[in-house]
Parts: sequence; C-alpha cells; structure tokens
Amino acid sequence: MGINKSVLVVDDSRLSRIMITSIVQGSFPEWTVHEAANGQEAIDVAKTNQIDFVTLDLNMPVMSGLEAAPELLDLNPDIKIALLTANIQSSTQEQMKILGIDFIPKPISGDKVLAFLGWEKIRSAI
Repeated sequence: MGINKSVLVVDDSRLSRIMITSIVQGSFPEWTVHEAANGQEAIDVAKTNQIDFVTLDLNMPVMSGLEAAPELLDLNPDIKIALLTANIQSSTQEQMKILGIDFIPKPISGDKVLAFLGWEKIRSAI
C-alpha cells in the first residue's frame, strides 16, 4: 500500500490494547502502533512520535480520555481521535462534538476500528 501511518492505542486494559493493536496490524502491517495505559502516557508518546490516529479509552486512571484529547490535539491538530466507551452520556457526547473527535462503542470489534481508520477508503484507493 505504501501509506505508512502511526496509531496510538490508549487503554488501561492491557487486553483491550492487545485486541486493538492486533486489529490494526492485521490490516495495516506496515503501520506503527504505539501503546499507552492512560492519558498522560499518551501525551508523552505523542510528544516524541508523529501520530496519525488515536483510539482513546474514556475511563482511565491518572488522566481520562476526555482530559487527554485536547492536549493531543494541541500537539497535532490533524490527529484523528476516537473515544472508546460502553456508556456514553450526553455531556460526553457534547465534549466530543466540541473537540471534533469520533466515537467507537465498546465492545471493540474489527469492523468498528477499521471504519475509524478509513479501511474502506484506503482499500478502494489501491
């Protein structure tokens, strides 16, 4: 494909990070995948790496996904972020709309993650 991108997978659940990383690498083996266990780690990774996509768990210790998202966008305004959660409240939806970030409902599936990453658009361009 020749389109090398970088994905940052942020979740306090190691199993969730493994699942999402597996989905990304299964469809985009040439892409780089970084992992972080909370929002602060995500910001630290984004400061030293060019990140194109972020899957961001909502509820995490140290710093939540919604707390980290504005800082990630400050580091790279072109970054594409999806917030992952099972229970989305209207206040959370409003914050996401203001920030311009996407939503992936839990439980995680390959289809949901690949749709966020633009798999169909990339595949049709080949």
